[in-house]
Amino acid sequence: MKKILLVVDYQVDFVSGALGFAGAELLDRPIAEKIKEYGKGNVFYTLDTHFDNYLDTKEGKNLPVPHCIRNTPGWALEPEIAQTCARGMMSFEKPTFGSTALCKYVCTLAAEKGAVAGKGFHVELCGVCTDICVVSNALLIKAALPEADLTVNGALCAGVTPQKHEAALETMRSCQVEVL
Repeated sequence: MKKILLVVDYQVDFVSGALGFAGAELLDRPIAEKIKEYGKGNVFYTLDTHFDNYLDTKEGKNLPVPHCIRNTPGWALEPEIAQTCARGMMSFEKPTFGSTALCKYVCTLAAEKGAVAGKGFHVELCGVCTDICVVSNALLIKAALPEADLTVNGALCAGVTPQKHEAALETMRSCQVEVL
């Protein structure tokens, strides 16, 4: 069975920057260990990516806090994760919560392994924010690969609040995503 790990938006602005929140910083070492466990070629990560016109976008009007502006310090991966991911791991810049490019790529990987509708293919997600980007990417992949073994490692995710984190985990359970 092919197994991959998707690290969602573990960037400076979500941990200690513009939208940082309590608890996100505690994931550094555990996520780095999980990346090492999966190994090169089996780990992919997303980068929430906005531009100078962020406040003019739909998201910017609803969340008027500039963050993850491309090529700024806040856009970078958290340092420990950056060191772990630095060599040869593919990233997906995404201008919104879910990454359709990531989803298409995961579907391509599954098809290359002969995993019809994802059967025999394992995808694990971790990162931030559980209640926004993690859940969005999990549900995109679940819709595209309904037979995949799709898991979200709740201990390696953090939501904007503990309540929103738990609510997002429950939403994913309801959609038949396994929560570890």
